[in-house]
Amino acid sequence: MQLADYLNHDATALAARVAAGEVTPAGLLDLALAQQARVHGSVNAVVRLMEDQARVQAARPLSGPLAGVPFLIKDGVQDYAGLPTTYASRAMAKHVPARHAHVVQRYLDAGLVIFGKTNLPEFAIRAATDPELYGRTNNPWDLGRTPGGSSGGAAAAVASGIVPMAAGNDGGGSLRIPAACCGLFALRPSRGRVSSGPGIGEVWFGASTEGVISRSVRDSALALDVLQGAQPGDPFIIAPPALPYVEAMRRAPGKLRIGFSTVSPIGTEVHPEAVAAVQHAARLLAGLGHEVEEAAPAIDGHALAQSYLHMYFGQIPAVVRQAGAQVRKLELMNRILVTLGNSVSAAELTFQLNRWNDFSRALGDFHGRYDLYMTPTLAAPPVPHGTGDPSRLERALLGFLQSTGLLGLLARLGLLDQAIEKIATDNLRFVPFTQLSNLTGTPSMSVPLYWTPQGLPLGVQFVGRFGSEDSLLQLAHQLEGVQPWFDRLPALARHEVA
Repeated sequence: MQLADYLNHDATALAARVAAGEVTPAGLLDLALAQQARVHGSVNAVVRLMEDQARVQAARPLSGPLAGVPFLIKDGVQDYAGLPTTYASRAMAKHVPARHAHVVQRYLDAGLVIFGKTNLPEFAIRAATDPELYGRTNNPWDLGRTPGGSSGGAAAAVASGIVPMAAGNDGGGSLRIPAACCGLFALRPSRGRVSSGPGIGEVWFGASTEGVISRSVRDSALALDVLQGAQPGDPFIIAPPALPYVEAMRRAPGKLRIGFSTVSPIGTEVHPEAVAAVQHAARLLAGLGHEVEEAAPAIDGHALAQSYLHMYFGQIPAVVRQAGAQVRKLELMNRILVTLGNSVSAAELTFQLNRWNDFSRALGDFHGRYDLYMTPTLAAPPVPHGTGDPSRLERALLGFLQSTGLLGLLARLGLLDQAIEKIATDNLRFVPFTQLSNLTGTPSMSVPLYWTPQGLPLGVQFVGRFGSEDSLLQLAHQLEGVQPWFDRLPALARHEVA
């Protein structure tokens, strides 16, 4: 198999070629490593190569539905025994798990050949992949723009042709955002659908779930079949699917009632191209016989954003404490989040977590009338690097307050409420639509249905009822059939490929 042929196969097709004896796992690994070496200087998607481990695995007899397919995992949550899980942080460089995460073991049991780890923002808390430790990852469609985050390295690796799909996770949009930025498909499963153990019970109080970013819907369906199901000790077990997802996906979705909105839930600007993406999708859906109308759940978007921010204010200090890491080694903005998190009372955090029930009930009421909720995935096309970052003056001021201890004092006195509100707005301005699914635990997906006149991808998000991954996959498969995107790759991926 040549590189051009490799790029023309999804993971499902590559596994079929391996099973038929037409190509070997070692041969596919060579192609993936060659593509990684060729594009690495441009995109910086892979931050740790695991070629030795992959060579050993590829030489063994492999079984499973994805046997022999090259694969990448994310350098956060997805522990690989004996190798650091750094979360792109200097503070976590010595964090070496002794056991594989359950998701990693399931990927290995499926026959995937894991040969590297992908980049992410420090501690996976931003929608741009630009850690100081590993350097920024570039969007293969435009190297001057972000691939999104936090699974930005995974999306850039898939869009640049290194692998047909890659692992990620999603605590606030971290699968859907980079998929939307890079012209790819991603489905975020329901809370509890995939185990986060054994090192963690529920990531981000259950707001985060594991999944993949892919070029084809059937790859994501097959990956979910591989991943779904509880492990002993998981907090709770949800009902398994009635059918394997790869089988359910092929069934017609029937006539769906879909409510949509293009209004930012936090009152920020939505780019005309993001509006156009949803309008295009609405016309496409209507043409397929679905009922589409403008409607949104009765949820206070500002309240939801505050609950989301308070949740992750507490995550950074908790992870640092659990790992025994040194706060001084964190990037400035995360040192500030540690201080802000330590200033929040247990009562306030509990209050904010309890509000998740209100959001879930309101979304449940909406889903009593509509099968799906459609929005832009992003409020704007993929933004240039550095957009929304604090200015040099703001960083200097925050650094001074942090180093002198004044930041914590002011936060405890409630004198930083406006500053915290600004942090929330700046963090969510370009991605205000995705957190709803995380806090309510519902499944959602970003579908690559739109490219701007400048050639930038811009995904459309669909949020479903709890446990309705099968319905989402059916609609995605239907949309893929009438507006295929698999062959739409950036020039960088196919450069010098005959």
